[in-house]
Amino acid sequence: MGKKIIVAGLGHGGIAAAAMLSDRGFDVTVYEKKSEGTLGYDWTDIFAPGSLRIAEMEMPSEDKYEYKEDMTFFGPTSEKSLRQHVPKNELEIKMERKDIYAHFIENAVKKGVKIVYDCEVCGPIVLGNRVVGIKTSAGDVYADLVIDSCGMNSPVRRNLPAFMGIEKEASREEKITIYRAFYEKASDEEVDAKFKVMLFKHGVKGISWVASEDEYTDVLLGRFDEFDLEEVERLNALLREENPRLGKERVRGGQFVEIPVRHALSVMVANGYAAIGDSAFMTVPLIGSGIANALKAAKILTDTVVADRDGIFTAETLWSYQYYFYKTLAAGLAPLECAKYLLLKLTPEEIDYCFDSGMLSNDNVTMSATFDGIADIMKIDPKDLINKAKSVCKDPVLLKKIVTCGATMGKVATACAMIPKKWNKERVFAWAKVYSYSFK
Repeated sequence: MGKKIIVAGLGHGGIAAAAMLSDRGFDVTVYEKKSEGTLGYDWTDIFAPGSLRIAEMEMPSEDKYEYKEDMTFFGPTSEKSLRQHVPKNELEIKMERKDIYAHFIENAVKKGVKIVYDCEVCGPIVLGNRVVGIKTSAGDVYADLVIDSCGMNSPVRRNLPAFMGIEKEASREEKITIYRAFYEKASDEEVDAKFKVMLFKHGVKGISWVASEDEYTDVLLGRFDEFDLEEVERLNALLREENPRLGKERVRGGQFVEIPVRHALSVMVANGYAAIGDSAFMTVPLIGSGIANALKAAKILTDTVVADRDGIFTAETLWSYQYYFYKTLAAGLAPLECAKYLLLKLTPEEIDYCFDSGMLSNDNVTMSATFDGIADIMKIDPKDLINKAKSVCKDPVLLKKIVTCGATMGKVATACAMIPKKWNKERVFAWAKVYSYSFK
């Protein structure tokens, strides 16, 4: 084959696709602004181990990972909790973020991928109606295909011409700002829930967790607006009142990061271009987890590129990548964005009511390593969700919000089902407009 492929950025999906494509004979080079050995935040991450097999990677050595604890969810003030019950054979694994990158990069290099570090990607090179390369801090580079793996704020995607129909930005409610750090263990007191996830705690519209580990306490604070270290200290002081193991000294971590929590790009391909991972907003809209989705997408993209025997890599030949990603993943994940918007519209009292009334169950918070979408946690379709709410909810205002959410989920599911199987610019752009509007 020998066609030249550029991967812009060392995102998880990009490096996985790079490895598989190089293994199939393509000339693949990755351009990354960070230095070798510096990738990955100073914290752990969780993902489905089966996604490694899909992306044709081996499991890491056993000393590099462990299986995650079941999470226990709490409302703003409710004492009632909901606990996951993930079977042992469906547990996700937890790894240091730096070790995840090291594993992915080692796999790619073994398969012939070239990586250029300390080289910032600045934007696309477009000739006529085609992306033909990228602008970098070291100069322009050209290729037959550019895979955009630069993340949520990708300079490649954001600088594509409007006629390609690809969204440039995520709105404020489509991304969450998180702060995560590990603190000293201040007490040996045993806790009933080792991994506590709290919704709208202390009046903050967002999510937080306190995970009690053997040697430290892992804290995450997430919200849909900006906040600073002073606010972090205020919230941590409140968390310590209910979590005596949470110490004051930060051991490691301490970064602010923005994560996309929205539906995947309505159009993620163009002539000579394909977006993947956070560049294509492939995270789970409710929680921001995205590694497994990116790995699965990498396999679909690889198969699509290989199937293009002529190596022309147009929007038409790349469209099956998006089509099959939607059919296998995005269609199940998209309704979770409706659940996210519902959560943002609820008051703390209404969230507590959902916990206390039995409207939510342990099944509704159980996301296993086989999780592919809303059907795995709701066990029901949007109409059944509405019927369940009507039978349990005695609050007419809350009921109206839930019914509206269920109806929107139905519209989103219908829009996903209507995605064109073949590329036709007019049809695809018309579908993308309907799909994006269905969330409003």
